[in-house]
Amino acid sequence: MCLSLTETAKANGIDFYQYLVKLLTDSPIYRQTEILQDYMPCSKNIQAACAK
Repeated sequence: MCLSLTETAKANGIDFYQYLVKLLTDSPIYRQTEILQDYMPCSKNIQAACAK
């Protein structure tokens, strides 16, 4: 998914970093801190699902 977004941005002449910043800062989840906390690396759920 990330690679697809990267390649689509490049194909459309978009700076991927700037696109990512805009995507993450404009996202509704960014404004809902209680939900965002569930997706931080220190979250127990994320640690359980994604730990090495």
